[in-house]
Amino acid sequence: MIDADALTPLFRRWDKRSALSDADRAAIAELPVTRRRFARNAYLVREGEPPRECGLLLRGMTCRQKVTARGARQILSFHIAGDFVDLQNCLLGEADHNVQAITDAEVAVIPTAAIADLTSRHPAVGRAMWLDTLIDASVLGEWVVNVGRRNARSRIAHLLCELSLRLQASGLTDGPSCELQLNQQDIADATGLTDVHTNRTLHSLRRDGLIDLSFRSLKVLDWQGLKDEGEFSQRYLHHAA
Repeated sequence: MIDADALTPLFRRWDKRSALSDADRAAIAELPVTRRRFARNAYLVREGEPPRECGLLLRGMTCRQKVTARGARQILSFHIAGDFVDLQNCLLGEADHNVQAITDAEVAVIPTAAIADLTSRHPAVGRAMWLDTLIDASVLGEWVVNVGRRNARSRIAHLLCELSLRLQASGLTDGPSCELQLNQQDIADATGLTDVHTNRTLHSLRRDGLIDLSFRSLKVLDWQGLKDEGEFSQRYLHHAA
């Protein structure tokens, strides 16, 4: 079973898009789970492996990523508490990316067969999961634009805006400033920049009074300025859908 407090971020987010009954919520809480802890940089899912389990992130941050033949990492998305980190793998025969812990993380690991049974018995839960996968695709499309067409300042500003809003939507912070346990390399790998270029860009955003980013803490000093710098619109996140 999954305790109610651990499910609060998930239900808070899903309630904005899909009405769940008490029976739906109870069925989710009663899923057979194994709690596992992963150290920073550990792999939860390896590309090429057949998926037999699905992970619901209870604590920490993870990312989806791919590694080139030369060993360069490209982060495809970040995941926060309340996110399913590999939901699409419930229907696919082979993982097409890695899932890696960005921080120390705790995950409720659920057999994919149990997820399939849940969605067949509770269509509202299936719809919520379907919407999650569609929004994942929307986010990925925005990230392609971010890496392919925005400059370094816009890329990083856009990423920080996204993470701030997602943390707010899940009830993990109550304003644009938030706990953010990313290091400089994580930001570089998510925005397609070098570590040096990322360092210079973060310094410029600090110098211009938009943010104060230190270990485990993002302080947004000028939310509108950060949004303008990142050409940010939250439409692709579908929080109000």
